[in-house]
Amino acid sequence: QTHLVESGGGLVQPGGSLRLSCKASGLDLDYYGIAWFRQAPGKEREAVSCHSGRFDMTYYADSVRPRFTISSDNAENTVYLQMNSLLPEDTAIYSCAADPLLCGLPPIPDNVEYDYWGQGTQVTVSS
Repeated sequence: QTHLVESGGGLVQPGGSLRLSCKASGLDLDYYGIAWFRQAPGKEREAVSCHSGRFDMTYYADSVRPRFTISSDNAENTVYLQMNSLLPEDTAIYSCAADPLLCGLPPIPDNVEYDYWGQGTQVTVSS
């Protein structure tokens, strides 16, 4: 069965760090790109970062570069998002998506229904 499961969210103080995980079951990460999105209450969904082994590309939104780093462990079939120097405005539900077109050109294609989504994990940055 194919699915994505996120973990690693939580409550952290400003300036702190969290590492999110997106574990992909039943997917070949050499073919599927993985992207992290976030959505805060009352705001539109924002693409944060993506990685593709297929296209050998990574992408970061300006709002998170250089604080966030995306990485992939193909042995674990997991993509990580290391988030450092967290700000209150990073507070959101973070979700990962998988699609063969992700992190190609363009990195986040519009008007595409991505093949798979995880359930999301809450990140709260607050003192």
